[in-house]
This record gives sequence, C-alpha cells and structure tokens, in this order.
Amino acid sequence: MANELYTRTNQKIYFAGLSLEALGRAEEGKEMNAIALVQAGREAALFHLYGALLGLCHEIAGFYRLPQAGSPRAEMIMNREVLESMAIPELAELVEMAQSPDSWVARLLKAHADMFQPPRVPHVPKGDVTQPLIVAIALEEEEPKPLSREELEGWRQDLKKMALRFREGLNEC
Repeated sequence: MANELYTRTNQKIYFAGLSLEALGRAEEGKEMNAIALVQAGREAALFHLYGALLGLCHEIAGFYRLPQAGSPRAEMIMNREVLESMAIPELAELVEMAQSPDSWVARLLKAHADMFQPPRVPHVPKGDVTQPLIVAIALEEEEPKPLSREELEGWRQDLKKMALRFREGLNEC
C-alpha cells in the first residue's frame, strides 16, 4: 500500500463498509449473541467512520502543511483557531459542519465521543415516605435511540463524496 495520506482515509471508509455489512448480518438475529454483535458492529462502524474523518483532516492538513498535520484527534484540526491561522476552504466547510448540530459531521463527532462515556443509571426520584399515595413522576429525557445502519451508511456515503470532492480541489496542477 502506498504511504500517501489518502490511503488511510480510503482504508477506513472501506473498513466502515465491512463493519456495516457485519452489522446487517447481526441485525438478522440468527446468532445467539445477536444483541452483542449488533452493538459491536455499530461501534466498529462508528470507530472507522471517525478514523476516515480524521484521515480526511490529515489529508487537508498535510496538503496545506499545517503544524496540526499529525494530530491524533479530528477535533484538534477542525477548529476555529486552526482556520484563523490559514484560510482553507475545505477546513472551513468541515469546521462549519462540526459546529452545526444537525449536520452529519457534528452527529458523527458526538456519537464517537459518546462511545467513551460510561453507562448512565437513570435517576429515579425518591418518594416521600410520609405520603405513600402520591407518586413522583420524572419528566426526564428518553434514552437516545441507537444509530441505525442506514444512518451510519449515509454518513459513510457523505464522507466518501466529500473526500472525492476535496481531493479534486487539493490536486496541484
């Protein structure tokens, strides 16, 4: 394999596709441990999608010779401070998408960060022992739904299109 920056991005996009295929097989539920396989497939796909996004950031940072070109986290490259040091259109688009909570980039970054959070025990309010007939009801947020295979595949396709589009502009003629 060539030691070019784009090869890592391509590899991670491919691995995300393999993880999504495994997730699809696990969702069919034929295995005894299907629930665990679904979770593992979802996390593997998310891990590789984040890696592909980081790879794309490395491509951009490497092309423009940014000092952050070796950063281990995409967020260290996709921020306003880096953008203020040099006006880079590809990076500006990524920063804007990362800061827009409805964009697929922001959702990918949040989902990846959430993977490293410990499980949260739902808070149950204590009842008043002096009034046993009154029931305490909490209007807490519902647990977020796990990411669907379709949404992850959509992110993969968006990332692939973005990488191809950025590479067209990054080619020196």
